Amino acid sequence: MGDKIIEIAMRIRGLREDFNISVEEMARIVEVSPQDYLEYEGGKRDFSFTFLYKVAHRLGLDISELLTGSSPTLSKYTHVKKGRGLSIERRKGFKYQSLAYLFKNRNAEPFLVEAGYDEAADEGAILQRSHDGQEFDYILSGSLKVKIDDHEFIMEEGDSVYYDASHKHGMVATNGKPCVFLAVVIRDQEGRMG
Repeated sequence: MGDKIIEIAMRIRGLREDFNISVEEMARIVEVSPQDYLEYEGGKRDFSFTFLYKVAHRLGLDISELLTGSSPTLSKYTHVKKGRGLSIERRKGFKYQSLAYLFKNRNAEPFLVEAGYDEAADEGAILQRSHDGQEFDYILSGSLKVKIDDHEFIMEEGDSVYYDASHKHGMVATNGKPCVFLAVVIRDQEGRMG
């Protein structure tokens, strides 16, 4: 596993221990067995985006703080130049750029997402996960096959979807080419996101 994964794993383990949170509680939150959770904390498994969000929420951290070890500091505005968002590659074939990672106390997490085309993923079952809050996705280029619970549909350039992210959802690039989209994860009424 890469140095970045090990660095994040060590940060998660240290914070969990500092906050006296049991392995069992964390495993329940991220919906894996305690043994699997310990593999994540040991840097032996790569993290999914949802995993990181749920861990950050339980630890009371911003996801960018979990990834970088630094707290966001801006409170008036943040300006991110093209290609300069905080890069997060936490799911095979998906590249995320956090577009507001320097802004503290965010109510939403905007991401530019690049979903690479993978024929096997396009033809297979879509991996679905859930997290707290709501989500808005807007297609900038390409096509995206989206599944929310049992509903499946294709989104094209200019299409958007807004949904309750506590429902199982997943997506893959489709129609033989990559897809680029804006994803905005919004806190729920209790202030939870992810």
